[in-house]
Amino acid sequence: MKQYLITGGAGFIGSAMVRYIINHTHDRVIVLDKLTYAGNLSSLASVIDNDRFAFEQADICDRQQVSKILAQYQPDAIMHLAAESHVDRSIDGPADFINTNIIGTYTLLEASRHYWQDLSPSAKAAFRFHHISTDEVFGDLNGSGDFFTENTPYAPSSPYSASKASSDHLVRAWHRTYGLPVLITNCSNNYGPYHFPEKLIPLTILNAISGKPLAVYGKGNQIRDWLYVDDHAEALYQVISKGYIGETYNIGGHNERRNIDVVEQICALLDELVPEKRQGIAHYHQLITFVSDRPGHDMRYAIDASKIEHELGWRPKETFESGLRKTVEWFLQNETWWRTIIDHRYQGERLGTIHR
Repeated sequence: MKQYLITGGAGFIGSAMVRYIINHTHDRVIVLDKLTYAGNLSSLASVIDNDRFAFEQADICDRQQVSKILAQYQPDAIMHLAAESHVDRSIDGPADFINTNIIGTYTLLEASRHYWQDLSPSAKAAFRFHHISTDEVFGDLNGSGDFFTENTPYAPSSPYSASKASSDHLVRAWHRTYGLPVLITNCSNNYGPYHFPEKLIPLTILNAISGKPLAVYGKGNQIRDWLYVDDHAEALYQVISKGYIGETYNIGGHNERRNIDVVEQICALLDELVPEKRQGIAHYHQLITFVSDRPGHDMRYAIDASKIEHELGWRPKETFESGLRKTVEWFLQNETWWRTIIDHRYQGERLGTIHR
């Protein structure tokens, strides 16, 4: 049994990672999460009573708190998912992104380095620091045949992607300078159950069934490579378990879609699944409205995931069609989860510490 400390474990991808480990392995998980607006303990409801789960409400920018948690739980590995991650929010207020994604990663790296250096030789050799990042650090692609590889130069476009690029560089520097055994992964756009409602897919689902306009930036021609979140969690576990120290692995879903096509596909699924929720319209796509594009909007992301496929044997299980149907059905069946977020009630749910 290994012990994994997962930062940001109450967030979208983090909670999927926690559920995967609890449900598919015999390992133990300690979640460290500040519980900001995007951290939601109800996303962990299915595992929160498991004796292999523990929760600590803490800020990765607080060195004393982080060091105390490391000393208390003695994790075998750290999976760093805590981050501010919404591009629009980074444009409106970049300070939180600089603080969490850069200063927070630096603080976590330093606490982890000192913890690692004091481990026994065998524990020190087995320890891993896995930094989970994004394909947005690469900027965007020009030709339709181009793909992001692990060697693509960084060219971030937004305050969000620039802050994540900075954190990637810090992790590599701590490996090169101090020998900290690190792994880095850069993933494409995730989607699936428990996705925070400000992102494209859940926002489209919830606005459509509420009869609200479905705002699409520009003409909706921006292309993203979509990755089902449970596939991503499985890939992350393969990397932390079998990945080579100091290496980077790109994780993609092999599902390139224009934003407008994603929105229209959601509308078609809702026409099939909940036609009764249409309010005075014949089809949900009639709610689509085009709005001014956001500043610095990247046009195309696409991942070359051949390295993780060849070296670690991972491939996504879900097609975009199967994953999107599961996602739409989940949101239709779990109104209590997303309704509390929309009403901001979930922010009052705080559990200081859960010890197992």
